[in-house]
Amino acid sequence: MLQIQNLYKVFNKNTVNENVVFDKLSLKVDKGDFITIIGSNGAGKSTLLNLISGTLQLDSGSVMLGEKDISKLPEYKCTKFIGRVFQDPTKGTSPSMTILENMSMAYNKGKRFGFNFAVDKKNIPYFKELLSKLELGLEDKLYTQVGLLSGGQRQALAIIMTVMGNPEVLLLDEHTAALDPKTSDRIIELTEEIVKERSITTLMVTHNLNHAINLGNRLIMLHHGKVILDIRDEEKRGLTIEKLLKYFENNVKDDLLSDRALFS
Repeated sequence: MLQIQNLYKVFNKNTVNENVVFDKLSLKVDKGDFITIIGSNGAGKSTLLNLISGTLQLDSGSVMLGEKDISKLPEYKCTKFIGRVFQDPTKGTSPSMTILENMSMAYNKGKRFGFNFAVDKKNIPYFKELLSKLELGLEDKLYTQVGLLSGGQRQALAIIMTVMGNPEVLLLDEHTAALDPKTSDRIIELTEEIVKERSITTLMVTHNLNHAINLGNRLIMLHHGKVILDIRDEEKRGLTIEKLLKYFENNVKDDLLSDRALFS
């Protein structure tokens, strides 16, 4: 479904600060996979999502989505089939617009419309139905500016808006990291419900090992731009945090102390 082949990406090329993030990385993502991605600091987790989404351009290699080569597409074109939710709850929504206006923009994504499209009130019952599933009371705040919402409410809205466009791939970049534990747990529950209901192929970067183990059918561990662990299905269900940390210690000889602290 998503095929990454011989991916190469370098920052600050031909300088003393040259940093090769990926050197011939290959990864196959099957349709319907829900992959949690963990790894050491600087492993390339967010960079991988940036390359898939077109936020960054790769230096060589290819990214195929089905039969489509999206390797060189700019980000705005990739948004037609790739949805993304960021770590920062202020991204992905417009703070000065109301919930209704934000959802109307998301609903019309990819459609031709002018400035006079405004808000089609026929869609309000549908929007309320989507919001009511969040159990955050947002269905009663359609005319509230998004900038007045809490971080958790805003992140929940961002997820709903992202999947309204029926993306082929959903990218989640530590989308609960900026939230308090209780709100984070609710957003994770919501994420799991939406991905399961819509069968969206999903890649989720996280530092939370509980989330990485308990969500999805597949777990990938990155270190210095390489996949050092790729585990799925029944084997993944038998994982524990202790087993993951032991595997990391046995296979990574550098930065061990700081990385263990990062994962815990």
